[in-house]
Amino acid sequence: MLNNVGLTDRMIRTVLSIILFAVFFSHTATGTLGYITLIAGIVLLLTSVVGFCPLYALFGASTCPRSNNK
Repeated sequence: MLNNVGLTDRMIRTVLSIILFAVFFSHTATGTLGYITLIAGIVLLLTSVVGFCPLYALFGASTCPRSNNK
């Protein structure tokens, strides 16, 4: 699996996932919106940790420098 998420993109995704987790666990977003927030946070964190985004692959996008795309 090729990495297609660069370092800056990973940091942004991690920060956004922490914010989404805080929104969910502080009960700011409840019900269906709360669960959507939680799922979005999980997806952002997983793609950040793994370094691969399926949507980027689908559209042929990448934020990785060419030398790291191994």
